[in-house]
Amino acid sequence: MERLTLDSLLEVIGELFSDEISIAISNTNEYLYYRRSKRIDLKIQKGDRIKQGTLAHKAIITEQKVSEFVDRDVLGVPYHGMAVPFHFEGVLEGCVLAIYPAYTDGKTVVTVRSEDGWKPIPFTNVKYLEAKDRKTHVFSERYSGTHTSTLQEFEFMLPRENFIRCHRSFIVNVNHIKEIYPDTHSTFLLAMDNDVKIPVSQSYSSYFRKLLGF
Repeated sequence: MERLTLDSLLEVIGELFSDEISIAISNTNEYLYYRRSKRIDLKIQKGDRIKQGTLAHKAIITEQKVSEFVDRDVLGVPYHGMAVPFHFEGVLEGCVLAIYPAYTDGKTVVTVRSEDGWKPIPFTNVKYLEAKDRKTHVFSERYSGTHTSTLQEFEFMLPRENFIRCHRSFIVNVNHIKEIYPDTHSTFLLAMDNDVKIPVSQSYSSYFRKLLGF
């Protein structure tokens, strides 16, 4: 046990949680550990100061468990999480923060901008989303348009049982994948049911395989 370092202990703790949950551990002033998930990344760095308004800050100030939705103004992306403070010999030492993915708030459509106005597209009809030219392009069978939200924000909004981030530029609806082909360097190529080919990047390949079970 003497050879067990704080860093190795934190890595073991991180492994206990789902790949879809981001984990942060802090003392009362700064973050000591952060493991991002593929679903949402708050871009916390070890040594970052705890910002006012975050769940970690609220848990430390109140010394109580805090669970709530935080809007994008605090850390640049909306998230839902839970922060639990911990003590040693009665003295507050810090907190553990879990950041959870995909809460749709009852939404069932994506409303996209077109040349003529706006059009709501049901989630079930969305085939994939692509980030290009500083916009998010939403594609369905007969219609496509743009949206102001980023792919990272869509990861939070879209139902996780149907939508998977497979590349820094793509989110796909798994119900519209026709076939999966192996590609170079342990990656994959997705043949969608509209004959579009979408890559799965190496950084997302193991996560993608785990969620689809192959």
